[in-house]
Amino acid sequence: MIASHDLVIRGGTIVDGSGSEPFQGDIAIRADRIVAVGTVDGRGREEIDAQGYIVTPGFVDIHTHYDGQAIWSDRLSPSSSHGVTTAILGNCGVGFAPCRPEDHDLLIRVMEGVEDIPGVVMAEGLPWNWETFPQYLDALSAQARDIDVGVYLPHSPLRVYVMGARGAQREAATPDDLQKMRKLTHEAIEAGALGVASSRLFMHRTKAGEQIPSYDASIDELKEIAGGMTDAGRGLLQLVLDVPFASWTDEMTSLISLVESCQRPATFTLGTSNSGPRTWEDALAMVRAANEGGASITAQVLPRPVGLIAGFELSTNPFCLCPSYKEIENLPFEERLARLRDPAVRARLLAEKPQDGNPLAVISRNWEWMFPLSDPPNYEPPLGSSVAAQARERGISPEEAAYDYLLENAGTAMLYNTLGNYYEGRLDTVHDLLKHPDVVVGLGDGGAHYGAICDASYPTFMLTYWVRDRDGQRISLPDAVRALSSAPAAAVRLNDRGRLAAGYKADVNIIDLERLQLHAPEVRHDLPGGGRRLDQRATGYVATIVSGSVIQRNGQETGALPGRVIRGSQASPGSL
Repeated sequence: MIASHDLVIRGGTIVDGSGSEPFQGDIAIRADRIVAVGTVDGRGREEIDAQGYIVTPGFVDIHTHYDGQAIWSDRLSPSSSHGVTTAILGNCGVGFAPCRPEDHDLLIRVMEGVEDIPGVVMAEGLPWNWETFPQYLDALSAQARDIDVGVYLPHSPLRVYVMGARGAQREAATPDDLQKMRKLTHEAIEAGALGVASSRLFMHRTKAGEQIPSYDASIDELKEIAGGMTDAGRGLLQLVLDVPFASWTDEMTSLISLVESCQRPATFTLGTSNSGPRTWEDALAMVRAANEGGASITAQVLPRPVGLIAGFELSTNPFCLCPSYKEIENLPFEERLARLRDPAVRARLLAEKPQDGNPLAVISRNWEWMFPLSDPPNYEPPLGSSVAAQARERGISPEEAAYDYLLENAGTAMLYNTLGNYYEGRLDTVHDLLKHPDVVVGLGDGGAHYGAICDASYPTFMLTYWVRDRDGQRISLPDAVRALSSAPAAAVRLNDRGRLAAGYKADVNIIDLERLQLHAPEVRHDLPGGGRRLDQRATGYVATIVSGSVIQRNGQETGALPGRVIRGSQASPGSL
C-alpha cells in the first residue's frame, strides 16, 4: 500500500493542548504539519504504536537563555530532553546582539554574572560572526539544532551598542540615543525578533558586581524602545521587575504604563516569598484590572520552588565566600575535595564568615529553607528536613550539618536552596497561581545558571508531581498539558503550535505517563572548553517529534536536527 502520510501515530490517548478531555485516536503528519487527528485510515511511511501512552503537543518554554548554546551546540538540553520543542531566548534583556567587536568582553561579563555562564565557555564557544541583531538571527539560522528557537531583542546589548561606554555605565540616554534604540528595535522586529526583553532587577549584575546596563533605565527609555514595536505593529515586551527590592505596586504601575504607551502585549516574571505578606496578589489584581481594560499581560511562574542547587562541585555553596574556600576554589575537584576533608580546613571554614560577593552566593546560607536534594528529587520537602531543622535535632550548627552533608556521595551531594515560591513550606500557593487566568508556566532558564540551577526539567515535574504524584491539590492532565503547550505559545504569539489539530505544526510528545520519572541533577563537562553544567534526565519520553521528525526515542537522540529559528509572531492555522 502506498503511504498517504509521512508519519502516523496510532492509538494513543490524545491530550490535544486545548484543555479538553483526552480521547483515544490517531495523528497523521505530512512534512511539518498535522493533517488529521482522530481515526486515520491511510498508512504512514513510518508508524508509531502509541497505545498505552499519552500523546501531547510539544512543550513551549518561553523563558530560556540558550543564546550561546544555540550557537555552539545542536542540542538544547536539558530542555529538549523534557519534551520542549520550542525555546525562547534573549530573556532578562541579556544576550549577544547587537554587539560591536570592542564590546564582546563586556557582554560576556554580563552573561557570566547574570546567568552564571563561565566566561571561558563563551569566549571559546562564540564565533562572533555577527554584529547587528538581524545578523545574529542569520547566524542562528545557519546552525542546525534539535528544536525551534525564537529570540527577543535584549535591552542591555542594545543600550551598549547605541551608547558605548555611557550605556555600560548606565548614564541617562539622550534624545538621539532613544531615537536610535527605537529604530534598531523596529529593525529587529522586522528581521524576526519576537519582541524586546529587559531587566530592572537589582540582583542582575556582572561577575564583578556591577549593575547591568539596563538596570534603572528610565521608563521613558523603555517606552521609546517599546515604541519600535509599535512602529512595526507587532512584538511582545518581556520584563524582570525589581521585586522584592521595589514594591509590586510601583513596578506594576510602571509595566502597565509601558503597555498602555506601546499598545503591545507584555509578560513578566512572578514569584512568591516563602513567608510574610502575600504581596504578589496585589500584582495579579493589577494585571487582572489592566487586562479587563484591554491590555494583554501575563505573569510567568515556575511550577515549583525558585531556588539554587548548592554543592562543592557547583557555583555556590554555603562556604564559597569564605576566605579559606576562595584559596582552594580553583583547584581540580578531587584536590579541592581532599582539602575539604582535612579537619584543619573544615575547622577554619566552619569558623569563618562569608565575605561580600555575588548576591546569589550571599543568600547561600538560607538554612531554614535549604534541603538535601534526593534522587528522585523532592521539590516539596517537609520543613522538618531543612538544614536548620536537622542541625537542631543533632545539636550541631547548620554550618556543620551542611558541610558534612555536602561531603557525602564522594563530595557530589547537593542542597536545594528554596528562595521563593515555597510559601509556608508548601506548594499550595503555586497551585493557586497555576490556576490563575493571567498566569503562564515558564522560567526554565535553560542555557543559564549552569552551575546553580536546573529548572528546565519543569515540564516533567508538571506531569509527574502535579498530575500524578502529589499528596494534595493536583492539576488535571488536560490543564497541565495546556499549561505546557498552547498557553505559553499563545502568550508569546506563536499560535501555530501547542495544539494537536489539523494545520498545526507537527511538534508532538509520546509519553509513558505511568513510567515517567524525573532524576536528580548531575554534573556534566560538555560545554566548550570542558565547561561544567548541571543536567537532569527523565525516563518515560517514548518519542519527541519536531516538525514531523523524531528527535529522540526513549531518551536516545536520533540525530535528526529539524529545529529552526522562528521569525516573528505566528498566526494560527485557522487565520492563515
